[in-house]
Amino acid sequence: MRILRKLSVAGARTLIVASALALAPASIQAQTLRIAMTTSDVPATGGIPDNGSEGGRFAGYTIYDALVNWDFTKVDAPADLTPGLATEWNVDPANNKRWIFTLRDGVRFHDGTTMTADDIIWNFDRHLNKQAKHYDQAQAASYGTYTGMIASYEKIDDKHIALITKIPFSMLPYQISRVFIVSPRQYEKAGNWVAFQAAPAGTGPFKLVKVTRQTSIELVRNEDYWDKGRIPKVEKLTLLPIPDANTRVAALRSGQVDWIEFPMPDSIPSLEAAGFKVVTKPYLHVWSWRFNLKEPGPLLDVRVRRALNYAIDRDAMVSLLNGTAVPAVGIYQKENKYFGKPTEIYRYDPDKAKALLAEAGFGPDNQPSFKVLLPTAGSGNMVPLPMAEFVQQSLAEVGVKVEYEVADWGTVLQGMRIMPGTEGTPHRDAINHGQPFGDPTNFYTNVTSMAGTSNWSNYKNEKVDQLMKEAFGSFDVEEQDAKIAEAHALVVDDAPRLFVVHDLNPRALSPKVKGFVQAQSWYQDFTQVTVEP
Repeated sequence: MRILRKLSVAGARTLIVASALALAPASIQAQTLRIAMTTSDVPATGGIPDNGSEGGRFAGYTIYDALVNWDFTKVDAPADLTPGLATEWNVDPANNKRWIFTLRDGVRFHDGTTMTADDIIWNFDRHLNKQAKHYDQAQAASYGTYTGMIASYEKIDDKHIALITKIPFSMLPYQISRVFIVSPRQYEKAGNWVAFQAAPAGTGPFKLVKVTRQTSIELVRNEDYWDKGRIPKVEKLTLLPIPDANTRVAALRSGQVDWIEFPMPDSIPSLEAAGFKVVTKPYLHVWSWRFNLKEPGPLLDVRVRRALNYAIDRDAMVSLLNGTAVPAVGIYQKENKYFGKPTEIYRYDPDKAKALLAEAGFGPDNQPSFKVLLPTAGSGNMVPLPMAEFVQQSLAEVGVKVEYEVADWGTVLQGMRIMPGTEGTPHRDAINHGQPFGDPTNFYTNVTSMAGTSNWSNYKNEKVDQLMKEAFGSFDVEEQDAKIAEAHALVVDDAPRLFVVHDLNPRALSPKVKGFVQAQSWYQDFTQVTVEP
């Protein structure tokens, strides 16, 4: 029988990261919001955030805007796109690969200079033009997922730029919502991208004052922000990397921070009893194993992959997480319009799991074993160590051995960017982590053979490829939805992942924090928050 180990907060006091918390005394002025992130280091602040999507949440949309931003005003449905530095965009009627963006007037960077069409082109050169003096060789590859579909780009006039895609690609606005626009003048002043990170200039609602590696990012309100309804209500925003969940809880209880990402699940009842507010909301995110389907091994047999999915008691995992997640039987939730109608509906059925393994030639005398890369914390990974132990125990009950390679989140991210079988890369049967799927491009880049290194699994189903190509080549929403749902059903049946849970994006707030309304999104709006004395 599996042991549901209690997630204890005992001993958390000894884990407090003193250097970070020393910057956030309890007596700090009322209009500073102090947030404890789950990262082990501060995200890169130069407009290409690292630390996964949590980097985008805290060092992306705070400091910068993209041509297309996210709409946080409609919190009763998944967040969708809204105008950012472009007021509108449309496909050229004469060429469905050519997108025309109308730029917003009067936007100023944090350095006081005015944004121009030439600046937008300069920013795309940063990502795509290897001949440009400011091409960011060190960082551009990590953002290739968002810029890789762009074949060319051009300035039309002072108000318009065009992006030309390699193929008709209706979802381009979603991808470029992660391409943050920085000030060319500030870069020229800094001289290189490393120096720029220490004193960056974007157009976002907050301006960076100071960044200290492994300690904090200190931001202040941008009084000149172009969206007057989103000028921050707090004067300052301080971001602290505290990867251990126990430590984050201790920091919140002691008044050293006002807000923590993903509290330790067992701490939630006592936090609520003490007056802290724990907020949750469903959103598009999944905690799963990504299977290595490139190198030889048991996972190349779909019966083995399905067996693993039938071996997990997801309800018990949700109980372990104190209700901060829901069971996952696909990349999307059952209620989502993209879920489709898969044949395989995974439930906890260890007998079926054993039968499928036996069909594939495995049993007590021939147990399959897997080596799995696992992060210690960070960016939507919840409490990965006890969760991974739960999965390990579950699979052991059906005769499957699991060995974890535990690493920091940055190392895991690097591992996902190197395809299995690459010379010099250690063999891993799977990578276990949390991942957002906030828009259809996330699905596209993870399940099609056209997606490059984003599809770490090397999963390929020609029917899925065709459906996704047709969906993304169509500009009819109903056709897009139907084809994506059909593709997702095939992915569920193929089981290129071990689907475990969808988390509910939990965070715990001091009772002094007011005005936060959680969006159904990985990203959140900090501009409407206030902090009482």
